[in-house]
Amino acid sequence: MTSAKARLFTKYRHHSQFRPVKTTSARAAISAIALFTILVAQFDPHTALGQLAASTTDTAWPMFRGNPQLTGIAKSTLPEKLTVIWQFEATEAFISSPAIIDKTVYVGCDDEHFYALDLESGKVRWKYNAEAVVHSSPLVIGQSVFFGDDVGVFHALDRATGSVRWKFTTGAEIISSPNIAEDRIVFGSYDGFVYCLDAKTGKELWKAETEGRVHGTPGITGNLAIVAGCDERLRILNLSDGKTVRDVSMGSVSGASAAIAGDKVFVGTYGNQIRAINWQTGKALWSFEDPDRKFPFMSSAAITQNAIIVGSRDKRVRSLNLDTGKANWTFATKGRVESSPAVVGDRVFFGSSDGHLYELDVPTGQKRWHFEAGGPISASPAVAYGRLVVGTEDGVLYCFGESKKK
Repeated sequence: MTSAKARLFTKYRHHSQFRPVKTTSARAAISAIALFTILVAQFDPHTALGQLAASTTDTAWPMFRGNPQLTGIAKSTLPEKLTVIWQFEATEAFISSPAIIDKTVYVGCDDEHFYALDLESGKVRWKYNAEAVVHSSPLVIGQSVFFGDDVGVFHALDRATGSVRWKFTTGAEIISSPNIAEDRIVFGSYDGFVYCLDAKTGKELWKAETEGRVHGTPGITGNLAIVAGCDERLRILNLSDGKTVRDVSMGSVSGASAAIAGDKVFVGTYGNQIRAINWQTGKALWSFEDPDRKFPFMSSAAITQNAIIVGSRDKRVRSLNLDTGKANWTFATKGRVESSPAVVGDRVFFGSSDGHLYELDVPTGQKRWHFEAGGPISASPAVAYGRLVVGTEDGVLYCFGESKKK
């Protein structure tokens, strides 16, 4: 690693949203370079494609932000009045955001386990010992579930049983959540690479080097992956070979994920800005920065028809005009907002480090409801089948829905 690159890796080492790079454990230290181990090869990519296509009509939430463009828009509705249906308690924090498909909740935990829970009851269907903290949010496609862990291992499990299909090892921790295009799994690592793996086998198809950690989740549109990195660059990568199609300056490090709408991509930075960029041309369309409150945007944006909604470490959630970046409204919480909003019709849901789950009116920003969880919420809500599921940093996973009491 060059000295310049080393400085980029260490520049943000002590900011809490970017965790220090960890060396791999004995379990993962076969190589500092990524490798793969095929343990089970029963994944059918055609099944994966069918599952992804089905999710356009199903109300599932199969991945971080709900879809490959990372828009945070739910296909499910929610009851007007939400009630806690069940809660599941672990021994450590939930930073990973859930995926929900076929009435099963999939989520990682700081207790070094990955869980599959029944959506109706909250009972454990199976749990898998990852032997490392899991902050990466899962992707569920076909008969497999995919996620990364804190020592740099990427896992593919059978989603019905939790048995291992294959593993792939990178050079540092994986906070980035996986995305999918066709039969290709794409994610980033703190070793500075974006990886593309064959979903069936775990074989490395390509890896693209950046000049910093990759914290956020790659957004996907067509045959392109759009990645915001800790090297202050927005990269548009060809999914066929990983080559850079376009490289755009963001002006600052980013730990957020790139949300895509048409030819626009929206991303928050550690330089206290939200940026809108035309990914086809690389042209900067607008940027938003609060003139008085200089705090980073770690929350990933939700995209509605006319606005983006995004949280900030300044304890605010904002709605910004999609075309101009002008603020439509601002809502103040009492804690940092790193949770990424989920939009359900004209309602938006998000957590705050003040220990509350909030529901706001999308057009006006007025509070419609809140729930006091107690523990900070930095994970993002997942919405599917009339339920909302989110975890807290005190180790409680909540499922909200319609009360069955008459």
